[in-house]
Amino acid sequence: AMADGAINAKNKELMALAIGITQHCSGCIGFHVKALIRLACSRQELEEMLAVCVYMGGGPALMYAAEALSAFDEMSA
Repeated sequence: AMADGAINAKNKELMALAIGITQHCSGCIGFHVKALIRLACSRQELEEMLAVCVYMGGGPALMYAAEALSAFDEMSA
């Protein structure tokens, strides 16, 4: 499902993480952040996607977006 197709794997993982954030799923966040790091997602790409999550999901999404950013920084170190 996450292999390259008409949409590449990194974009599919960004979508999966966005859904995890808006559904308030911490386990999903860890799993998909790890996959995005493996797929060479930049922090800037992640930040832009997180901005869309906050735009669509408000305050609750902001809390999970912060969790995703923290996980990205921790796993990238």
